[in-house]
Amino acid sequence: MAFLDRIEDCRRFDPAGYRPFTVGGAKVGYVGHAFASRLKDFPGVFKVEAAGVHLADRLADFDSRTRAVADVLGNLRAKGEIHGWRDEPYPVAVSFSAAPLMTLERAAVPLFGVLGFGVHLNGVVGAGPALRMWVARRSLSKLTGPGKLDQLVAGGQPAGVSLADNLIKECAEEAAIPPDLAGRAIPIGAVSYTTARPEGLRRDVLFNYDLELPEDFAPANTDGEVESFHLWPIERVIETVRDTDAFKFNCALVVIDFLIRRGLITPDHPDYVQLLKGLHG
Repeated sequence: MAFLDRIEDCRRFDPAGYRPFTVGGAKVGYVGHAFASRLKDFPGVFKVEAAGVHLADRLADFDSRTRAVADVLGNLRAKGEIHGWRDEPYPVAVSFSAAPLMTLERAAVPLFGVLGFGVHLNGVVGAGPALRMWVARRSLSKLTGPGKLDQLVAGGQPAGVSLADNLIKECAEEAAIPPDLAGRAIPIGAVSYTTARPEGLRRDVLFNYDLELPEDFAPANTDGEVESFHLWPIERVIETVRDTDAFKFNCALVVIDFLIRRGLITPDHPDYVQLLKGLHG
């Protein structure tokens, strides 16, 4: 195994298996053929064609689109066809900075293949040979990646919340990091990918942060999403990402990005350029 295997894990996408999804004439996602066929049962909301799935023209504004699609999803949820319901509205837009055309329940974001956003925080202690990284093990009850390794803090980006506020909220919920300490986190870039997963098509952008933590800090989970925390020497983190798939698929990309930025994967690595390109798929 190699770092490049982690990149390939996030690049499993066959366009032939999907139809474009458009809202108000804007292409915002991709719907798998099976789910597209299921949406034919709701002709007042979706126009399903071989060439694509379109939100009905009569739904011409943010509120009407959001309500109509929510009704459909509620129907499918009641029939047991949508899993992992979160009651979290996510924006549907052509880019992060574009005005949302509607919102969508988080659990349905991969079903429509719309862009999803999140915040991931690398919590580190020390420097140089003494550098260590806090690693979280996800709860076994998590729908995606149960028991997999994760960043110290990571969470999706819901509608109507700034990135900074969301990071502080997630820090408190996932690791009991107080706001004054979480506010020292440094935004250092993003990774992105398009990959088919059991839950649907993931087209995600993860905004990444680094936070240097004091030696005496000990994280504690408060929302039940983390089973345990471990402070690992950076060499163990490197070996685990390089040689295993123990990290959740997208969390491995965040670690690789960190290792490149810190000079722990150097330009003379044979896959260096491919890794750089693969972090922005």
